[in-house]
Amino acid sequence: MADFVCPGGTGAGYPRYAHRPGPERGYANLAVFYEACNFNCLYCQNWHFKLNDRKALVPTQKMLEALKEHVSCICYFGGDPGPQAPHALSFSKKALALRPGKILRICWETNGAENTPIIREMMRLSLATGGCVKIDLKAYSAPVHETLCGVPNQMTLKNFALLAEMARERPEPPALVASTLLVPGYVDEEELEALAGFIAGLSRDIPWSLLAFYPTFYLDDLPTTSRRHAQLALAIARKHGIKRVNLGNRHLLSEAY
Repeated sequence: MADFVCPGGTGAGYPRYAHRPGPERGYANLAVFYEACNFNCLYCQNWHFKLNDRKALVPTQKMLEALKEHVSCICYFGGDPGPQAPHALSFSKKALALRPGKILRICWETNGAENTPIIREMMRLSLATGGCVKIDLKAYSAPVHETLCGVPNQMTLKNFALLAEMARERPEPPALVASTLLVPGYVDEEELEALAGFIAGLSRDIPWSLLAFYPTFYLDDLPTTSRRHAQLALAIARKHGIKRVNLGNRHLLSEAY
C-alpha cells in the first residue's frame, strides 16, 4: 500500500536505499505475517487467522535463513505487528547485523496503536534503513472507529502525530505513510474531511493511500466502494493540499452510488 512512494516500488532514495532508480525488479521483500492483532475490525481481510487454534511458529534462525542476498526489504504486517513488535524489533536488528552496509529497508504496516516507546523504535529503524511506517487511519471520529474496530483511536492519532514529527528527519523517501479504507456508509465525506485535515495539519508531504473496500468478514453485506465515493475522497485530499495521494484497488470500484 506504500509502493507508490517506497524505494522498492519507485526507486526513491536511489542509490542509498534502493538498488535501482525505478522499481526493484529482481529483488524481493521478506514479508513477515504475524497472526495477531490488537483490533477486531469488522472488515478484517485476514480474519482467517483467527480460526487457527495452533499458530505457525517459525524459529528466528529459519527467518534469518530466508534473508537471501536479493532481499532488499523486510515488511511486518498481519493481523498487526503491534502485539509482536518486540520480536520484530529484535529480529530486525539481527538481520541488519548480518547485512552491514547493504540495502535492507525495515517497513511496517500497522494500525499505529503500539505503546509509544515501541512505535518510536519502529520508526527509528525505518528512518535509518530507508523504510517506512504505514499506518491505517481507519476513521477519525472515536465512535466510528470504535464501531468498525472495537477500540478507540486516541493512541493511533497520538502516535501518528509523533511519527509525523520524527519523519521530518528524512523527507525522502517518505518515512510515514497513511492509508484509509473507503468503507461505504462509514468512512463518508465527514470522516474523510476530518482525516484529510488531520494529515494536512501535520504535514502535506505525508502520502495518503485511499483504498477501495470489498465485502468480507462481518461486513460481507456491504457493496464495494463506488467510483463516486473514491472520486470524492481524492477531491477532499487534494482540497486539503495533500501532495501525494494514491487510489488503490481500483479494480473493485463500482458504478453504483
